[in-house]
Amino acid sequence: MENQLTDREFWKSYWESKKNLAVPIPRNYLFHQQLTGIIEKEGVKTAIELGGFPGYYTIFLKKYFNLESTLFDYFVHAGILREVAEANDLAANEIKVIEADVFNYQPEASFDLVLSCGLIEHFEDTKDIIQRHLSFLKPGGTLFITLPNFTGVNGWVQKNFDQENYLKHNMKSMDVAMLGRVSEELGLKDISVDYFGGFSVWLENKDQKSALTKAFIKTLWYAGKIPTKILGFESKLLSPYIVLQAKK
Repeated sequence: MENQLTDREFWKSYWESKKNLAVPIPRNYLFHQQLTGIIEKEGVKTAIELGGFPGYYTIFLKKYFNLESTLFDYFVHAGILREVAEANDLAANEIKVIEADVFNYQPEASFDLVLSCGLIEHFEDTKDIIQRHLSFLKPGGTLFITLPNFTGVNGWVQKNFDQENYLKHNMKSMDVAMLGRVSEELGLKDISVDYFGGFSVWLENKDQKSALTKAFIKTLWYAGKIPTKILGFESKLLSPYIVLQAKK
């Protein structure tokens, strides 16, 4: 297994297969509470989203907080990015873009907030990819990383109904204890790592699946969503995400 579990061609095909990407990003976007808290508490002025194309969080931070917001990714489709920005009443040039390989790039600036949402699980060496986040982060700045949790029900769905996508993820990265330990080894402080979200399951390119598969996933979604929403708990078995937050 190579260090990078996906390549440029994978991401080109992945994004070009997606439809309706140019959508308005709502104020209550996923993880908005955590990000709002960080920005208000820490007085964040600059942020960079690593591996963030098509730039939803970059645009979210610019649109609602007017941060100096930068998108960094190995692959950036300029046409899609322009459409997403325009759908959010922004011009594409209102956010900065760096298209580069994080393994061959020396940051020219540092940021108050460095975030990635769905990046580190695509690499074999979890500690190394987290450390590369830190090269963009100012001393005293905040690191915010989210990744899917495939160690519970959602992982079972991925493995059994979309194994190709499942194999693009490093399951070892989805270990809360390991993420905390690695963060300590990297010298981070105020470390918080936990599961996030009541319950959710999904499939990439769901439209390509059979009617029977779609019906099963929908039934499973309702079966788990309703009770966990009422009870309001988060867990390894049911929560769809893991969130790591720390300071440099």
